[in-house]
Amino acid sequence: MLVAFTAAEAQLQKDYPIKPVAFTQVRVNDNFWAPKIRTNATVTIPYTLEQCRKTGRIDNFLRASGKLPGDKLTEYPFDDTDLYKIIEGASYGLQTQPNPGLEKYLDTLISIIGAAQEKDGYLYTFREIKGVKPHDWIGSKRWEKEEDLSHELYNAGHLFEAAVAHYQATGKKTLLNIAIRNADLLVRDFGWGKEEKFPGHQIVETGLTRLYRVTGNKAYLDLAKFFLDVRGPGTHYSQEYSQSHKKVTDQHEAVGHAVRATYMYTGMADVAALTGDRQYLKAIDDIWEDVVDRKLYITGGIGATGAGEAFGAAYELPNMSAYAETCAAIANVYWNSRMFLLHGDAKYIDILERTLYNGLLSGVSISGDRFFYPNPLASMGQHQRSAWFGCACCISNMTRFLPSMPGYVYAQKDNDLYVNLFVGDSAAIQLKAGKVNIVQQTDYPWKGKDDITINTAKPTTFALKIRIPGWAENKPVPGNLYFEDDSAAVNIPILLNGSPVTYTMEKGYAVINRSWKKGDKVTVDFPMEVRKILATPEVKDDHFRFALERGPLMYCLEGPDNKDNAVQNIVVDKQATITPVYRPDLLNGVMTLQMPGDAASRQLNSDSLVTSHQTVTAIPYYSWANRGPAEMTVWIPFEAAAARPKPAPTIASKSKITASVKNPRMYMALNDQYEPKDSKDNSALYLHWWPAKGTTEWVQYTFDSSHTVSRTKVYWYDDGPFGGCRLPAAWKLYYKDGAEWKPVNAQTPYTVEKDKYNVIRFEPVTTTALKLEVQLPADNAAGIHEWIVE
Repeated sequence: MLVAFTAAEAQLQKDYPIKPVAFTQVRVNDNFWAPKIRTNATVTIPYTLEQCRKTGRIDNFLRASGKLPGDKLTEYPFDDTDLYKIIEGASYGLQTQPNPGLEKYLDTLISIIGAAQEKDGYLYTFREIKGVKPHDWIGSKRWEKEEDLSHELYNAGHLFEAAVAHYQATGKKTLLNIAIRNADLLVRDFGWGKEEKFPGHQIVETGLTRLYRVTGNKAYLDLAKFFLDVRGPGTHYSQEYSQSHKKVTDQHEAVGHAVRATYMYTGMADVAALTGDRQYLKAIDDIWEDVVDRKLYITGGIGATGAGEAFGAAYELPNMSAYAETCAAIANVYWNSRMFLLHGDAKYIDILERTLYNGLLSGVSISGDRFFYPNPLASMGQHQRSAWFGCACCISNMTRFLPSMPGYVYAQKDNDLYVNLFVGDSAAIQLKAGKVNIVQQTDYPWKGKDDITINTAKPTTFALKIRIPGWAENKPVPGNLYFEDDSAAVNIPILLNGSPVTYTMEKGYAVINRSWKKGDKVTVDFPMEVRKILATPEVKDDHFRFALERGPLMYCLEGPDNKDNAVQNIVVDKQATITPVYRPDLLNGVMTLQMPGDAASRQLNSDSLVTSHQTVTAIPYYSWANRGPAEMTVWIPFEAAAARPKPAPTIASKSKITASVKNPRMYMALNDQYEPKDSKDNSALYLHWWPAKGTTEWVQYTFDSSHTVSRTKVYWYDDGPFGGCRLPAAWKLYYKDGAEWKPVNAQTPYTVEKDKYNVIRFEPVTTTALKLEVQLPADNAAGIHEWIVE
C-alpha cells in the first residue's frame, strides 16, 4: 500500500539557494508569448495526442496490458515517453487554464498506462508485449541493455516528470502512484552491490529528484546520485557518446550526444543542490565554460554534428549541417536555469534567453503543428518542417516546455526578487518580508521599454534585481566566442516613478533595495539598436560574415523576402545602415530588418559575374521555414568571397529528378550546383540510400527538352569511417531512347574515387533523360553530392 503524503510533508534540508517563481504564479498576457502558449494548448497538445493515437503509441500500452491483441509495436522503445511528455505539458496547461474535457482524457490515458504496469512496478511496453520478434534494443531480460539502447530508465525519468506535473495540477495521485511503484522498483534493483549500471540516456536523474521533492523519500535522491556516480570507464559501454567515458566529476568538457549531456548536467545540478556535492559543481562549471566559449551557436543551439547528434570539437560550428536539436535547446534552458539557481549570475539567464527566443522557439511552427528536429543556421531549401517524426522526442518535448515558460520569468531568495525575463505578465510572489504583486507591461522583444509595477499591501523592504542582458551591453554571450563589431560602453537608464534612480550592479543585475509601496513603478528602456555580431576567428565557418541581432532576437535572410528567392548570393557591407520595419501582416507580426545589399549571379560559359543592387530583408530566426522550403542564412557575407553567386542554369539544374530514394527532399542535392569540400562534407547537400546495403539503386534526370550530351560527372558522398555511406561498388549510365533505356557507349572508364568528380566521356547521344544506376557495396549504403551533365 502506498504511503499518503502532502508536498508540505516533504521537508527538504538542502536545495537551490535561489528558488524559481512557479509558472502557476505568473500570468503571461503579452502579445508575444501569450499567443504561443495558447497555440500550444489549443493546437499542439490536441494535435500531438491525436498523433500518439494514430501512430500506435497508445496501442503499445493497450497491448502490454492485454487489452488489445497482437504484438505490433511502434518504431522505438522510447516511444512511451511521447505520451508521458504530452501528459506533462497538458498538466502544466491545466494548472493555468482549466479544461475538464482534457483532464478527463488524461484520466483515461493514465488508466491505460496503469493497466500496463506489472505488479512489481515495471513499466516498459516493448518488453511486456513479448513480441515474436522482440526489438533489437531491449535485450533478453530487464536492464540488460540499459547502458546501450533499451531506454528503460529514460522512459522512467519522463514518467516521473509527468507524474509530478499531473499531481501538482490536479491533486490526483493516479499517475504519481504509478511512478512511485516504478521508482521503488528501481531503488530495489539498482545500487552499489546490485545492478551497477548507468542510464544509456540520461533523464531519470531529474525525474528522481522531482519525485524526491514531492514525496520526501530520500531513496530517490540517493538513486539519482548513484546513477551519476556509477558512470565512468571500464565497461563495454563506457564512451563519450553517453558521457560515460569518465567519472562525472572528472568531466570538464562537453562531449557526445548533446541531449544526453545537457540532461545529465541538469541532473548533476539538481543533485549538487540537494546534497551539497561541490565536486559536481566544479565539473558542471567547467563544462558550462567549455560550451559557452567554444561550442555554442549564436542562436543558443548546441550539438554541431548529426553524427551522434553530438557536440563537435572546439569551434566546430558548421551552419548548414548544424544539428542543434530542439531537444538540446530545451535541455540547455533547463541546465542554464539550474546554473542560475546555484550561482545567481545573470550570465546563465543570458544564455537561457538567447536559446529560448531563437534556437528553441524555431523548433515549432507559428501554426503549432509543424516541427523541426535539427535547427540549422543555413539552408539551400532542403530543410522543411515536418508534421511528425518517427522519433518524435522534439515534438513532445516542445509540448511540455511551452506551458512552463512563465516559470523562468522570476526567481526569489529571501528578500531578493529577480526579474530575469521581460514578458508582459502579472505575478504574485511571497517574499520573507511579505507578499508582492508585480506587473510587467512591455512590447518586448520588439521594443525595449518595460514598465515594472510593484504592489504591496503595506510598505515592504526588499531588493528588486533586474537583469541587464549582455546583448544590451554589446556583449552577445559571456566569453569571447561572439562579439559585436562596435562594442562601446552602454549605460542603461532606470527610472523609479518617473525619475532616474541610482542602482548598484551585482552579477549582471541592477539592484534597487528600498521600502516598496503600492504603485511604485520602475521603468527600464533597453537599447534596441541592430547589432552586427562577429564570431571569433577560430570559427572558420563564419569567416567574413556577420549575424544580425536586435534585442534578444537573432535574424536570418530567407528566400521569400528577397530577390529571386535567393539569399546565399547576398553580400551586405559591414557599414550598411539597417532599418527596423515592423510588419504586422508577416508571420503573425514581426520586426523585419531592411538594408542595402548586392547579389551576384553566374552566367553560362563565363567566369564573369552579374552583380545587382537590392534591398535585403531579414526576419527573426525563430520564424523561418513557415512559408515552405527556401534558402536561408543567419551568417551574412560582408565580403564577396564568402558568398555563393547564384549559379547559371544548366541541363542538370533544369531537370526533373526521380530516384529510388523515397524522400524527395534529398533530390535537390543532385543539381543544386553546390561544390562539396570533400566526400564527407555535411555542409553540402547529398542524396543517400542509407540504410540499404548491397542493392542496386538509381537516380534519373528528365530534361526540360531534348539535349545532346557526351559527358557526366559524379561526386560521391562517403562519410566513413563512422557514418553508413561508402563509395559504391560500381555504377553505370543509361540514356532514354524512345521508351527504352540503353547504356551509353563509354569512352573512358567508370571511376569510383573519393573527394573528386568521377568523370566519364561517352559517345554523344540526343535524349530527353539520363539514368545513373548505382550498385551499393555489400556492407554499406552510398550517396551522391552532385551529378553534372554536359
